[in-house]
Parts: sequence; structure tokens; C-alpha cells
Amino acid sequence: MRIPIFLSGLAILSLGLAAMSVLGKPACYGFLTGALTLGGALIICGLFSLRNRWHGIVGAGVIALLGASRGIENLAALPGVLLDKQPHGPAPWLEAAVAIICILLLTLVVRTLFAEKTRRLRDGENDE
Repeated sequence: MRIPIFLSGLAILSLGLAAMSVLGKPACYGFLTGALTLGGALIICGLFSLRNRWHGIVGAGVIALLGASRGIENLAALPGVLLDKQPHGPAPWLEAAVAIICILLLTLVVRTLFAEKTRRLRDGENDE
């Protein structure tokens, strides 16, 4: 589970760096700041999961939830961008990519947590 956390963080960071070359100056700095914040937080959670596995995974899930909740609005606006005849540039595509990465990571974290809960129930472990 740690590898997807690190890969998601690196992918978001690389999208932020790609925005520097394809977006205009005011927009690229805003996107880069968000990508550095979100991707950096995921990398920190991945590093934290090396020491304390479940705290790092849950932290990455919370960060992915925050990224997905902010990005779902941009993802919902993507069909309007596709149907509109005016050029919008690559910004909606970059924002949609970040939202998809966060949604996929969030679903992976939730599946992992449910699998761990099921494993603990089967083994008869107590959470106390």
C-alpha cells in the first residue's frame, strides 16, 4: 500500500512541474502551489507509513479525500469543457488528472482498510 501512496504523490508533483511549462505565469504558480502541497503531503504520509503503517495509510486517505473533494468539482466541469468550442488550454485536463489520482488513491485506501478490518474480525483480534 505504500507504493501507491508514493506514486500518487510523485505523479501529482510531476503534474505540477508539467504545469510550469504548459500554463501561463499566473495560473502555473497557483497550480504548482497546490500540487506541491497535495503531492508533498502524500509523500510525507508515505514516509510516515514506513514507521507507523496504519497511521500513514489513514493520513494518505484523508489527504486523498481532501484532494478528491476539491477536484470533483473540476472533474464535473470537464464535459462542459469538451463540448465548448472555446479553447480552455491544458488547465482543466491537469486538474482532472489530479482529481482522478486522488479518487483512485482514496478508493484503494478504503479497500485496504476494509480488508484489514475483515482480517482482524476473522482472526478474532480485539481493537482494544
